[in-house]
Amino acid sequence: MILITDAAQEHFAKLLASQEEGTQIRVFVINPGTPTAECGVSYCPPDAVEATDTELKFEKLSAFIDELSAPYLQDAVIDFVTDQLGSQLTLKAPNAKMRKVSDDAPLMERVEYQLQSQINPQLASHGGRVSLMEITDDGIAVLQFGGGCNGCSMIDVTLKDGIEKELLQNFPELKGVRDLTEHQRGEHSFY
Repeated sequence: MILITDAAQEHFAKLLASQEEGTQIRVFVINPGTPTAECGVSYCPPDAVEATDTELKFEKLSAFIDELSAPYLQDAVIDFVTDQLGSQLTLKAPNAKMRKVSDDAPLMERVEYQLQSQINPQLASHGGRVSLMEITDDGIAVLQFGGGCNGCSMIDVTLKDGIEKELLQNFPELKGVRDLTEHQRGEHSFY
């Protein structure tokens, strides 16, 4: 379910050493399955463990996950990275905003999952997002952009060299993508 790297386990072990005996960590998602989903990690003292929690045992600690967050933390990775700029704890949870769909789910659901879990996090760094409006009978994914993508001068490159390329690679049944957005340049545009 969740991978906690050795470096992250070391970091947590140091933090937990100064806490109440038996305290572990809790990994959770606030607003799971929504565009505003956020992941977090907190201390979990022994008296805060719920009967419905899932306990994941690692070499140096245990992580507790509440029942509601569990499906949205599938494939999550917690790491502790040190570089020239310092150290940083990272939590990547590709399924936090949308529950992972099965390989045999309808094409519309699989494409929507790909957009929400892989493509929108990249567009979010520019204040943008993309939504799947429909898949036509001839295999064209009709998309609509919003936020910083609307009116951006790089939208054609993003659409054809980025999104279309990734979607066609992952979904051979698609024939292409089309942008439904009426792009109007404004202060919100990234470029």
